[in-house]
Amino acid sequence: MPDLPTPQDDTESALFSECWDAVLSYADLCTSGSVTAHQLATEAFALGMREIRAAAHTHVRGAGRRTARLPTIPALLTAVRTTAAAWEAGGQGHRLDPDLRLWLNSESAARFAGPPLGRPVALRGLRDMQEADAALLWLAEVEALPLPTVARRLGLEPATVADELDQVRTLFRDRCHRAHLDSPLDAQCRSYARLLDAVTRSPTAETPDDLSRHLATCVRCAEAAACLRLHGGGLPAALAGGVIGWGGLAYLERRRRAAEVRLGAGRPGATDLADPEEGTGRNRVLRGGLLAAVLLSALALGVSMMPFGGSGDDPAAAPDDRQPVADPGVSRTAPRPTATRSPSAAPSRSVPQDAPARKKPDPEPQGTSSATRRTGPTGAPARPATPRPAGCRVAYALDSQWPDGFQATVTVTTEAALSGWRVSWTFRDGQRVGQTWDATVHQDGSRVTATAADYNKTVAAHGSLSFGFLGTWTDANRTPHAFTLNGAPCTLG
Repeated sequence: MPDLPTPQDDTESALFSECWDAVLSYADLCTSGSVTAHQLATEAFALGMREIRAAAHTHVRGAGRRTARLPTIPALLTAVRTTAAAWEAGGQGHRLDPDLRLWLNSESAARFAGPPLGRPVALRGLRDMQEADAALLWLAEVEALPLPTVARRLGLEPATVADELDQVRTLFRDRCHRAHLDSPLDAQCRSYARLLDAVTRSPTAETPDDLSRHLATCVRCAEAAACLRLHGGGLPAALAGGVIGWGGLAYLERRRRAAEVRLGAGRPGATDLADPEEGTGRNRVLRGGLLAAVLLSALALGVSMMPFGGSGDDPAAAPDDRQPVADPGVSRTAPRPTATRSPSAAPSRSVPQDAPARKKPDPEPQGTSSATRRTGPTGAPARPATPRPAGCRVAYALDSQWPDGFQATVTVTTEAALSGWRVSWTFRDGQRVGQTWDATVHQDGSRVTATAADYNKTVAAHGSLSFGFLGTWTDANRTPHAFTLNGAPCTLG
């Protein structure tokens, strides 16, 4: 398996960091286990970057019209699909999701590698646009990034980026309309082409019954209709499904969920979503390149699956624990998988549920020496002051569950402003936490403690923080209890 390529400069380092989560998220959809997902993502990332560099070199040195190509993220996602197809053809299909294997051997998959005029309209329309315009459309519609963040990424004016996006949507529609007309259509499809264009231009136009019946039975005309109809909110799905192919809608949902988690983190100025690259810590990481990320990746691949019973080396020994990889998009600081601690031989059920087990005591109140003997009004020694607990409320959401595994999101609303946070809880049924995002998690028996990441330590008063994780369960998977925020109990519900 190839290593991640070495970035050529700081700009490419930033590009790697932004794209890795997207590649890993889609690779996880395509595989039957988290270890295999990292392997597929690494191989596809290396392939995709070679192709992107080669295309850029050809464009710089060549003459005439530019070579049609996709923006970076969809190009890398296409590399994931191509690598998965190579695995299937090379006898490694058992490592892929069974539904993906069926799709790879169907006519639907053949369209993406077949003659250009037979490929999905969305794919052809996006490739036919200028790369900057196509990148704006993809980041805003599919990756679900807020427009101020997109403007900073692409060097656009934040005040005018919304108008530019509207223009790009219209341009994409025109490209898709032309691509549809250039397709090898039969007589019936061609007879509906003009009507389809007219109906999809107006948000109030009603679709005639005969056209509606045709769209219900003709896949290619239905794909074109989704790309031509800019109103109604269907454009992101049309883009994801037409460019990525299998799993496009699931990928779209993951990216939107990650964006919602990031927006709900309660950071000051969350509506502006300051670019993480403005932080000095991230700049240091990017200047250092991906060498550390590659080394951590090698370690994480062996460690991250241990809670799920796999060694990471033998595909037959690793269970098919197909679990979603959450991907907070630009919130991450480097393109690397999250390493998790090795579990104990068996989950301990003897830990008192109301007595959190911690390896480190809570810090003492600042400004008071532990050696100072304080006295009350009568001269008698006074009891140490109990920290006043900040009011907090916890929402525990079981996002999805499958045999032996689950995905959950924890959202905490705090009445007081926080400059750092530590959320703890106790599992009732011996569940084990695996991969996490937006927090660093440690588990000791049934007690779990999640600590803030560098980018989401600050929470405004009456704001909220949120993080998620993957876990395993055996006999039961009840909601945990005894939630605390920085040592103070929280209300669940």
